[in-house]
Amino acid sequence: MVRASAPATATPPAAREPARPPVRALFPAVRASAPATATPPAAREPARPPVRALFPALADAAEVYLDSASTTQKPRPVIDAVHRYHSERTANAGRGTYPWAGEQTRRVESVRAAMAEFIGAAPDEVVFTGGATAGLNAVALSWGLANLREGDEILYSPRDHASNVYPWQHLRGLLARFGRRIELVPYRVTALGEADLEDVAARISPRTRLIAVSHLHHVFGGLTTLEELRGRIDPAIALCFDCSQSGGHLPVRVRELGADFAVFAAHKMFGAPGTGVLYCHRRRHSELTPFLPGGNSGVSLEDSGLVAGAMPQLLEGGTHNLPGILALGAALEVLDEIGLDAITAHNRALTQALIAGLRPIRGVEFTPGPAYAPCETGYGIVSFTVAGISATDLGFVLSELGFLVRTGAHCVPANRTPADEDSVRVSTHVYTTSDEIDRFTECVATIAEEVS
Repeated sequence: MVRASAPATATPPAAREPARPPVRALFPAVRASAPATATPPAAREPARPPVRALFPALADAAEVYLDSASTTQKPRPVIDAVHRYHSERTANAGRGTYPWAGEQTRRVESVRAAMAEFIGAAPDEVVFTGGATAGLNAVALSWGLANLREGDEILYSPRDHASNVYPWQHLRGLLARFGRRIELVPYRVTALGEADLEDVAARISPRTRLIAVSHLHHVFGGLTTLEELRGRIDPAIALCFDCSQSGGHLPVRVRELGADFAVFAAHKMFGAPGTGVLYCHRRRHSELTPFLPGGNSGVSLEDSGLVAGAMPQLLEGGTHNLPGILALGAALEVLDEIGLDAITAHNRALTQALIAGLRPIRGVEFTPGPAYAPCETGYGIVSFTVAGISATDLGFVLSELGFLVRTGAHCVPANRTPADEDSVRVSTHVYTTSDEIDRFTECVATIAEEVS
């Protein structure tokens, strides 16, 4: 309830909140990596709650959640951030001059700065969007419409997520309505689930203007950085990375990627749905047109029409998803406490355990991905099929037995070439345990035996 008579000296929220234990204290596996000379745990501190204590939805769940590539579970600090916005000094950001509004504005810009540091960017290169899909469409409509000319080309993979395919198709259709023809040039994927870099290089032409890349493939779990093509790609060609699966799972440094654009999905990195981030390199700022002109957008109106203003507001018209942005800030703190290196190592170990457990099972066939890699690799995504049962039916049986996995084409466009068979996708995160993976592979083995 808003109390109009509340004194200006009211205790600030930070002083009212009870102290929370460090996130790292909730992760025994992370603490176990301390130096061997460290004080034994028993002498150093009392026993800490298990990792699942940080994730309320998993605390008492009997099911095994193996669909983190679809969305991650939410840690308590993220849930609290959403609740605080709605229950304490709710106000809009970027508009009012009163203290509540100013506080929200500062919080939003603090999250922007934190996200910039998280990916190795500058704050004015970080745009808050409605999600990764919105970010990719912003690239297509704010940059593509203004910069692509007759005969220009976009290189893409038709086996990527629809969000990294449909925006380019939509852009081509819009330009065609105005008599401007562009070409979408598909490139292949290797058996490792990565972009075929030799095929990409062979398809680059003087008319190539953009290369769209899935940084970590959402079905195959293959990582593509284009690093091997450095020096072979004209700097004028824009590189757009879909980091929906890599963000929050492994360190992502946009400068090292050479990215002009990169998108992130907050809900896949412990944050709330409906929030995303678009990274836009400063060298592309002058090439952008407004994406969502309206209230609180970076445009001004003159006799000649709309005039573009400064980034990142140029692409941020309308009211922000404030609870989502604040939740993202809390998620970044959790990720920092755990450590991306620890998450990467944990997912790699689970990936290898999953592959090792599934490989001997008769009838199991892996999609492209880490199962075919010559060395131990993996980022927590493995997809496969079992002979004698459809992926959909297998997913249903697994769910009845308590294992929650994703099945189907996984948002890969239906007219993909080559046609990928529907599969079962297992995706893990730091809250997934090796025991759960062992029990899962044993369950698949039992099912495969019954249907063979």
